[in-house]
Amino acid sequence: MFLRLLADVRWRGADPKWRSVACCRGASGTAESQPVPLPAQARVVICGGGITGTSVAYHLAKLGWKDVVLLEQGRLSAGTTRFCAGIVSTARPVSIELKMADYSNKLYQQLEQETGVQTGYVKTGSVSLAQTQDRLISLKRIASSLNVSGIPCEIISPKQVAQLHPLINIHDLVGAMYVPEDALVLSANVSLALATAASRNGVQIHERTSVSHVSVQKGRVTGVETDRGHIKCQYFVNCAGQWAYELGHSGEEPVNIPLHACEHFYLLTHPLKEPLASNVPTVVDPDGRIYIRNWQGGILSGGFEKNPKPLFTEGRNQLEIHNLQEDWDHFEPLLSSLLRRMPNLEALQIMQLVNCPESFTPDMRCIMGESPTVRGYFVLAGMNSAGISYGGGAGKYLAEWMVNGYPSENVWPLDLKRFGTLQSSRTFLRHRVMEVMPLMCDLKVPRWDFQTGRQLRTSPLYDRLDAQGARWMEKHGFERVKYFVPPGKDLLDLDQSKTFYKPDWFDIVGSEVKCCKEAVCVIDMSSFTKFEISSTGDQALQSLQYLFSNDLDVPVGHVVHTGMLNENGGYENDCSIARLSKRSFFMISPTDQQVHCWAWLKNHLPEDSNLTIEDVTWKYTALNLIGPRAVDVLSELSYAPMTPEHFPSFFCKEMSVGYANGIRVMSITHTGEPGFMLYIPIEYALHVYNEVMNMGQKYGIRNAGYYALRSLRIEKFFAFWGQDLDAFTTPMECGREFQVKLEKGMEFIGQEALLEQKQNGVYKRFTMFILEDHDTDMDLWPWWGEPIFRNGRYVGKTTSSAYSYTLERHVCLGFVQHFDEKTGEELVVTTDFINQGEYEIDIAGQRFQAKAKLYPFSSLFAQRRRKDEVELSGYQRE
Repeated sequence: MFLRLLADVRWRGADPKWRSVACCRGASGTAESQPVPLPAQARVVICGGGITGTSVAYHLAKLGWKDVVLLEQGRLSAGTTRFCAGIVSTARPVSIELKMADYSNKLYQQLEQETGVQTGYVKTGSVSLAQTQDRLISLKRIASSLNVSGIPCEIISPKQVAQLHPLINIHDLVGAMYVPEDALVLSANVSLALATAASRNGVQIHERTSVSHVSVQKGRVTGVETDRGHIKCQYFVNCAGQWAYELGHSGEEPVNIPLHACEHFYLLTHPLKEPLASNVPTVVDPDGRIYIRNWQGGILSGGFEKNPKPLFTEGRNQLEIHNLQEDWDHFEPLLSSLLRRMPNLEALQIMQLVNCPESFTPDMRCIMGESPTVRGYFVLAGMNSAGISYGGGAGKYLAEWMVNGYPSENVWPLDLKRFGTLQSSRTFLRHRVMEVMPLMCDLKVPRWDFQTGRQLRTSPLYDRLDAQGARWMEKHGFERVKYFVPPGKDLLDLDQSKTFYKPDWFDIVGSEVKCCKEAVCVIDMSSFTKFEISSTGDQALQSLQYLFSNDLDVPVGHVVHTGMLNENGGYENDCSIARLSKRSFFMISPTDQQVHCWAWLKNHLPEDSNLTIEDVTWKYTALNLIGPRAVDVLSELSYAPMTPEHFPSFFCKEMSVGYANGIRVMSITHTGEPGFMLYIPIEYALHVYNEVMNMGQKYGIRNAGYYALRSLRIEKFFAFWGQDLDAFTTPMECGREFQVKLEKGMEFIGQEALLEQKQNGVYKRFTMFILEDHDTDMDLWPWWGEPIFRNGRYVGKTTSSAYSYTLERHVCLGFVQHFDEKTGEELVVTTDFINQGEYEIDIAGQRFQAKAKLYPFSSLFAQRRRKDEVELSGYQRE
């Protein structure tokens, strides 16, 4: 009974039109009349009547798509939404999640007035507690992002925490973050309100209707099969929550949706003797792994334990979610944390321990977007216990995606295509969510790594590199080397080093960078995505010329750096393409582009039997040979001249290295340093690596990792896709107009948008910043996402940062925007605007002066060398 009071829908506010569509029921739950027949066809069918499904329906209708049918297998909001704690929190470290939560908060605030359905919205604010200085730094970084996003937020003292919430024990706190506009809602009522508004706008809603599978023809959605008949449709949206994985696999063409359910516990208490005020702030104690909110004058408190309990791994679960079995022994650590934080609750009577399933994803971010294998099949699921916070914004972005072809914000961190099929193994998901759920509260310092599901995709050189001290990170399931620990270093201490300050690997990476600049290093970059596109005639060239912004009609053996743009001129992919022959091309893209890039090519290349595309990522091991002595190593191994006169920049040639034939050698390193990329058939990988290392001994060769590569590319002002570039960044905005064939009279995707930018100017500019007054040893480091200030006004955020061992300072890359100070109108960003400003970078609330540049620092390096020479000659004269 009490549980129904907590979350069940109040039907009295429901719209009459909505009630006529829903199946009428009596008190016993039995049907009193026949349900309304399903339509024979619709433009969109949505499966799932929780917060995500109703939000998508609501926003589709708002955008003018009214021929929409929402199907719910049980009752509306009878799934996870029904048991949601109802906390709307905007304190999110990822920018797109922050924007979704902020939009949700504003939407829910006015939803009751719009629909007449009571949503229980109360603006309570939230207080996130810090028991350690590292936790406080983490909160300060979030607070900086909130403040520049227009969300009021402040870092407060423990005494201020006590003033906001008198029951909180503050003895072990070092500070907290207060967000006054966070709120509480009745989650199921919010979902009903969205459904009511959608129904009024023409959306049909049918309960007690189960989807069995989705019909697909020629790679497109054509209809939906239900237990009440078939519905023809153009679009299908999987909002089935914890059932989304199985629903995805039930179709004629499987769609992988990597999520897995875990049990989630929270308790409810009777009201206190002096009931808590309805607007008392919600408390989040991540170091104690708990959250606490007011509930009817008492307490609702749950958390994320260290030893979660995954469930439903075997398959189909209950039709509607009922309260699972209580487990007080399992909940005891969270209860102890609650009593330590609020010791006055010891005498308070507990009403109930609620246990309900929540679905989690492999990287703690929700899943949205279109399937890479089935056109018209969209997904919004895997909310990681933040469905009510994200639901409004996520539904908005997905609806925009469907209607306009793209959302209004960069949602790549949430895109379904960030995952491959390898993340859909049930065993992998079960093990990964057991790590993910505790991570919801764990302190996540920069460059932390998942520990489960590792060694899934590895280079043939993995064991050799591991034996030489390689420390690993994972990207798209692929193991990549961070750096190599020299003999004699304490591996355990280094692995456990976690900090927002100068890391323990600083000197190690510095020595790798030094070797790259003075001798020669090898970096295993086998994780790069690699495609081969070929044709019997000119089809490959003609098709690629339309898909890519740079001119690919180059002589055989040349390499072109180019973007694959969308209609707005934004980067869908940033890649290098080598012309192997008149009719074949070799394409190299970022690691996490494998699924997205393949889907984009398949969707945009013509259906021509004479045109073929093959994913050859697994066929080639890639070694990056970086440094001035790389030419000597390769010359001796190949008995071929490798000097710039014989092997110019951006050149590709198949050659022998050692005993191995067919090695594709390219004169690029992705760092701005001299050297070569070697694409080696995997059966030759170990042989070529051994030959390179043996020959390189006399030239001072050593292994290096991606941390060194990151430092090198950032100090050379090289932008990387997924960090600096995205679907909302154009070549004109990041200084790459020279890589665009605007003057050659050839049509390509994004051309009109770029011509408009060329004529009118750009509204953001990719800029490099050198920190001026920053102490590398003592100050907090910039990592990414730090606010940028120009003349005291916020103008953008950093996208990537690294320490430059050459400049001996930190370098940050990011985009600068220009807004009218009075009207807030977006203005064109000119070179003068960049050059004439005084800049600061905000690191966890502390601002550091920075020098802005719009060009690479090769001239600075030359100046530095001249300065060193002058100082040296002066010393010699003395």
